Amino acid sequence: MKKRGAWCVIASTMASLAVLLMLMHGTISTQQPGSSSLRHDYQLLGRPLFKLDLNWPKSPELFTGEVFGVAVNQHAGVVYVAQRGDNVPKVLVFTTDGDFLMSWNTTTLEMPHGIFLADGASSNPTVWITDVGDGPYGHCIKQYSPSGKLLQVLGTPGKKGSGLKPLQFDNPAEIFVHDSGEMYIVDGDGGLNNRLIKLSKEQQVLWIHGEKGQGPTQFNIPHSVTVDNVHRVWVADRGNKRIQVFNSVTGEWLGTWGSCFTEDAPYSVRLTPDKKYFVVVQLNTNQISLLNAPPVGSIGQCVVASVIQLAEEVKPHLVDLDLKTGALYVAEIGAQQAQKFTPFSLEGSFL
Repeated sequence: MKKRGAWCVIASTMASLAVLLMLMHGTISTQQPGSSSLRHDYQLLGRPLFKLDLNWPKSPELFTGEVFGVAVNQHAGVVYVAQRGDNVPKVLVFTTDGDFLMSWNTTTLEMPHGIFLADGASSNPTVWITDVGDGPYGHCIKQYSPSGKLLQVLGTPGKKGSGLKPLQFDNPAEIFVHDSGEMYIVDGDGGLNNRLIKLSKEQQVLWIHGEKGQGPTQFNIPHSVTVDNVHRVWVADRGNKRIQVFNSVTGEWLGTWGSCFTEDAPYSVRLTPDKKYFVVVQLNTNQISLLNAPPVGSIGQCVVASVIQLAEEVKPHLVDLDLKTGALYVAEIGAQQAQKFTPFSLEGSFL
């Protein structure tokens, strides 16, 4: 019996070492028995930072349209998923544990693109959604209550344009609402505009970059925007295959990252809660890249720390992170689903 026990320990140790070696070499894949490889097949390349949560959500059959965006309220433990399609609910609401809570069957949303959760720590959190539809409610940005009640509209519904008084948009891609109430909007998902706009809490224009081109401060399909904790604005400049960086207070151009995007453009940009990595999605190569965040006072060149390689035709679009747990949620157009990845962690911190 002692000999059999010793062999069991050895076998268990060998299996653990095998898994560890796979992680160290940066390649691992998983697939749930009886499920589509499109949904679950993925690989980790480089330093392993995230792993797929196969149990989220618990009712994946509820995804009935093309999933374009996702937003997380870490304080309430709620995830909002925006999808497109005829006769489908435009927003599905889940818990971070994967339970389905509700759907929004609002008629005020035509073609949701970006979605953002604001004031999550307050008693009145709100959900902002950019609408790129061409109907009477399109080309604007809408603020909703957590249950889907329309609260206000930015822009001129149904009338695309470039005006500032009154404010107009053309295919607004995404909005980022800072804790201060200031708003950062990337306007121009293939429309007339190629703009980065900063609005005050009172929704007055503070500064704007709005010229199409390839030079500094110029854009070609600005697609995603985020703001870090040291007053830097990061913009996924999709058509130019780069990320541009600006001072959030003055709008001054600070630098560009382009060397990481030779094969495919950045579609989404978000910062991990520990401020160590930027999460960047590349739709056409089906990749989610983790880029090392630069130190304060420097932009430098982008450095890839880790890659989540998804299956062909998944088409990841936009992402969001749970700022409490570090979990990563990915909206996938091709797979028509959202997925959750949880961080490999040690004592509550990223490895």
